[in-house]
Amino acid sequence: MKKVVATAKTIDDAVQKALLELGVPRERATIQVLEEPSRGLFGLIGAKDAKVQVEFHFDPVAQGRDFLQDVLSNMKVNAKVETRTNEEGMLFDIQGTNLGIIIGRRGQTLDSLQYLVNVVANRHADKHIRITLDAENYRLRRKETLEQLADRVAKKALSTKRDVRLEPMSAAERKVIHAFLQKRADVVTFSEGDEPNRYIVIAPKEA
Repeated sequence: MKKVVATAKTIDDAVQKALLELGVPRERATIQVLEEPSRGLFGLIGAKDAKVQVEFHFDPVAQGRDFLQDVLSNMKVNAKVETRTNEEGMLFDIQGTNLGIIIGRRGQTLDSLQYLVNVVANRHADKHIRITLDAENYRLRRKETLEQLADRVAKKALSTKRDVRLEPMSAAERKVIHAFLQKRADVVTFSEGDEPNRYIVIAPKEA
């Protein structure tokens, strides 16, 4: 919650001044008049400005959703954003047709949008929330693909008795592979390299 006290000749001017300082629209603010303006004697002596207090109750989910909807609109993408809770926090599910431009190569555009939405949503939030973006069920499909890859590479590492390096991946994708192979007792996984070229190594577990 952010709060601003402002004064001006009229209540409306004081409110606009506070809203401008907060950088929020009037419909998202709570306005309290602290002092009514008065003209004073002969309109001069003892004149008093209006004084208002404007509070902005920041809703990170609404802020993030509105930002994402504006980005989609500017990209000329006809889609709507549905929000619901998930294990990590909030899921923003982008629903529409031909959303490949939103997903991008290996989800890179989706990941970039997700980063920006989280920045905007948490900019003034009292408590950090984690927002995940998805489109056309891409996250689940990609998770299944990564798990299949991890299984194949683990078998290769065991058959050759050598460490196998995967191509660089995002932290989220590396997490999927680490979690999937963590249940196995015959291989170990670890990450090497620096971002954005950090990659996973799958190695046979020593007896």
